[in-house]
Amino acid sequence: MTAPHETADERGEQPERAIGPATATGSFPTVVLPERDGGRPGAGRHARPPRTAGHWLRALGRRVRAQAPLTAVLVVVAIAFVRIGLQHWREGTTELGLALLLAAVLRAALPDRTAGLLAVRPRRVDVLTYTVFGLVVILVSLTITGGPLASR
Repeated sequence: MTAPHETADERGEQPERAIGPATATGSFPTVVLPERDGGRPGAGRHARPPRTAGHWLRALGRRVRAQAPLTAVLVVVAIAFVRIGLQHWREGTTELGLALLLAAVLRAALPDRTAGLLAVRPRRVDVLTYTVFGLVVILVSLTITGGPLASR
């Protein structure tokens, strides 16, 4: 039988470890994991295989396809800005309004997962916002006459 004043170390037993965030001394218990495969980091059975150029190209393709609706709208916006820069400001601003209407149609037709960055708010709010702003830009571009940017 053991004496009541003996500790676990004196009896040759392993001391009990506290389960939880800290032991009685206030320090965290140390956990030592066995090394596998010579102790190389990431060499365990859950290590990722090395990434190849094909992996990066496939990942880039997925990202581009995920943002295809936004890319389509931005292409129309780029064309509109080129037209405005070439002094065809009325046609360019009308095309900006058409880009917003295209965004509204794409947001209404596509599910949330494939709408990409066109999905900012709930679907109804996005469609309503894109439609109203698109119509306002088109109406303003058609009603303004003359001015310093009038076409020649």
